[in-house]
Amino acid sequence: MKWIGGASVVADDKRLMREQIVGRLKEAWPELLIVGEAGNGREAVAMVRSLEPEIVFLDISMPEMDGIKAAQALAGQAHVVFVTAYDQYAISAFDHGAIDYLVKPVEPERVALTCRRLRERLQQEPDPMSDLLEQLSQRLGSGGLKPREYMRWVQASVGANIRMIPTSDILFFRAEDKYTRVQTEGFEALIRKPIKELIDALDPNEFWQIHRATVVRVDAVAQAPHARCGGQLSKRDYSAWRITSIVSLMSLASASVSGNEFSVAAVARK
Repeated sequence: MKWIGGASVVADDKRLMREQIVGRLKEAWPELLIVGEAGNGREAVAMVRSLEPEIVFLDISMPEMDGIKAAQALAGQAHVVFVTAYDQYAISAFDHGAIDYLVKPVEPERVALTCRRLRERLQQEPDPMSDLLEQLSQRLGSGGLKPREYMRWVQASVGANIRMIPTSDILFFRAEDKYTRVQTEGFEALIRKPIKELIDALDPNEFWQIHRATVVRVDAVAQAPHARCGGQLSKRDYSAWRITSIVSLMSLASASVSGNEFSVAAVARK
């Protein structure tokens, strides 16, 4: 099957991450067709063999079959781009092997660069990269390439007490003056760690920075409508509400703060 303008399959076990990748690709390469989305490596392999796209984006860490094994199964059938949450030291292995990759959360500039490279590579047959993939597989298996250990607990002030809050309970972080507010469904707390340090310590698979002052937990998001569908979240009513929608995850550039209300791209519903 020959696709006019190029075609791709996107594989990641996180739905919102797939949506972000697809959104970035549409911005950088409007002509590229996204012919399938897969939630694991096995689905990705089956889709590529069935739909025959020229390109496949593979998350490194997926259930059932990881991205490396999927790439090995598809050797020479499609141009491969890896999507990874590994730190900069592990990424050097990909750079050394001249493998295209995107780092979570994917940035527009990096996607644009990758798309330019892919346009050039489409003039050639896909490289099976057999030796290189085998080396990466061995390093992954032997512990040479492991995901970073990310923050799992936050120590915060709640009244006169210090409380240990699991990151899985946190809905969002918000910079406020000299502190950062930690919001859960049942209470809020304050920490001194700035957003810039937090985003480096948090797992990018679980937390996204949607604004310079706001970081949200992806699992608290139900849908991601377009930027024009703005909404507001009231601080005083928050304990009775739950985040169900993030607006403009891909393109939010600013947020307005007024009293207890702020438009941080979150829509709350009872």
